[in-house]
Amino acid sequence: MSGDTCLGSALCPAVGHKPKAGGLKAGSLGNKYVRLNVGGSLYYTTVQVLTRHDTMLKAMFSGRMEVLTDKEGWILIDRCGKHFGTILNYLRDDTIALPKHRQEIKALMAEAKYYLIQGLVDMCQAALQDKKDLYEPVCSIPIITSPKEEERLIESSMKPVVKLLYNRSNNKYSYTSNSDDNLLKNIELFDKLSLRFNGRVLFIKDVIGDEICCWSFYGQGRKLAEVCCTSIVYATEKKQTKVEFPEARIYEETLNVLLYETPRVPDNSLLEATSRSRSQASHSEDDEGFELRDRVRRIHVKRYSTYDDRQLGHPV
Repeated sequence: MSGDTCLGSALCPAVGHKPKAGGLKAGSLGNKYVRLNVGGSLYYTTVQVLTRHDTMLKAMFSGRMEVLTDKEGWILIDRCGKHFGTILNYLRDDTIALPKHRQEIKALMAEAKYYLIQGLVDMCQAALQDKKDLYEPVCSIPIITSPKEEERLIESSMKPVVKLLYNRSNNKYSYTSNSDDNLLKNIELFDKLSLRFNGRVLFIKDVIGDEICCWSFYGQGRKLAEVCCTSIVYATEKKQTKVEFPEARIYEETLNVLLYETPRVPDNSLLEATSRSRSQASHSEDDEGFELRDRVRRIHVKRYSTYDDRQLGHPV
């Protein structure tokens, strides 16, 4: 019989039998094997296995603790017996194959803590950390489900925010030949930026908005800029929707929002360095504060990208 085999329910103590408490010494067992009833699961093992490590089980089977036995001589342990076989295997070999699922590892670790088996506790903790590192997403992108949710995300974020709205079903006209490719390029660029600036910028997706493809940039809870990638063009006497891919402009606005990383107050030198235009007129020292606000205001202006597919000479 296997040393940790769980026996059938026929060997369970009789119902109504009152367990007997008493001291138990390793030398008084009189047999190489001891019989354990752990929460209704029955096991055979040796005193040598149970006393190999300095654990609560060693205290139980070296006479330092009282144990309960039933009339048939089974030693009673009031714990779940599901993982006790695994615990016995660890006591024998100092190593085990841990369960695959996190919940099972956590349950085994709880039993190991109860029996004061520190080596097994450390093994479980290391496995849980490895699984956390393995399954923890590198970058998590929220998808907007309502305007209120969007407002809440932007206002509560301590980071700058970049939002991509794409909703192909909003189109009233047919698309130009390159529009589908450009829409995919916008989505791919969003994914690349979200990985590159993960941890510094909060990237969110919006698939329920009124635009077809539009980028929005936020800092300190307010919108700083917007790049609309769609326009209406004329081709062969009919209107069409054109989706563009203004990659350079999107990169520029993404870098601009980094100015609004915490701390809340933007770095004035960075604002000056990234300002698109410099004031042509000279300002006195009293006007310096106004000049800075004016530069920020220009960064906040909505910027749209519009294009026309008409051939030269085509009538309006």
